[in-house]
Amino acid sequence: MKQILLNNGVKMPVEGYGVFQISDEAQCEQCVLDALETGYRLFDTAAAYYNEAAVGRAVRESGIPRDEIFITTKLWVQDAGYDQTLAAFEQSRKNLGLDYVDLYLIHQPFGDYYGAWRAMEDLYREGIVKAIGVSNFSPERIVDLCMNHEIKPSVNQIEIHPFYQQEEALRVMRSYDIVPEAWGPLSEGQKDIFHHRTLQKIAQRHGKTTAQVILRWHFQRGIVTIPKTVHKERMKENMDIWDFELTQKDMKEIEAMDIGHSEIIDHRCFCTARQLNSIKIHD
Repeated sequence: MKQILLNNGVKMPVEGYGVFQISDEAQCEQCVLDALETGYRLFDTAAAYYNEAAVGRAVRESGIPRDEIFITTKLWVQDAGYDQTLAAFEQSRKNLGLDYVDLYLIHQPFGDYYGAWRAMEDLYREGIVKAIGVSNFSPERIVDLCMNHEIKPSVNQIEIHPFYQQEEALRVMRSYDIVPEAWGPLSEGQKDIFHHRTLQKIAQRHGKTTAQVILRWHFQRGIVTIPKTVHKERMKENMDIWDFELTQKDMKEIEAMDIGHSEIIDHRCFCTARQLNSIKIHD
């Protein structure tokens, strides 16, 4: 697995496995075991996914040395704030059953994320988190966070796929040496992306699938991806992107697919702020 160097010197795999919406613990554990066997070493979970324990069990049961596996989890809005973040992290670490977490992210740009970030800086200094970052932060919030804190985020995990390419966000992240990580890198299957005419033509030229073309496109843009599937054959397929390279023509054709906005979620909408602030993941 190829790796990318974060701004603090930590190495992160460029492709991983996401467990969002795999709520059944037994299924989640088996999926992570299958992904580990397939060769994945980056795993992305969150307190709000309710499957940290399953991920942790699979990691421990795999027999693979802990330092070869990169684990990401996230802080939910309800737990933003300095003291709440420290407590929430300890709960996540307990759920995972691990001594440390490789990457800890603020899940949403709402609530007291300033207080949360100060707590995460302290967790990083203690060494029980190897890197800290954010998720779903738009460019102006990234700039604001960077200009008012000592430690810059190492990663910003946002929605990126051919229909929503986020060029401005990528430019801002590059200016602060922040690695972009795509959630929903395959557009969550929306707009019949796997049968999109442009992607199918490119896939035929390279003897690959449309999913492989999309994941390779992300890699060539310097973006980490965490595709999710519960099928082992798809896991293998998603990994098989290292023996070909998209041409400039291919990249231009995919660039033309961008519609410039999300059709999944709009984090700048007041309705989204209201909805995400209302979700409670514990009493």
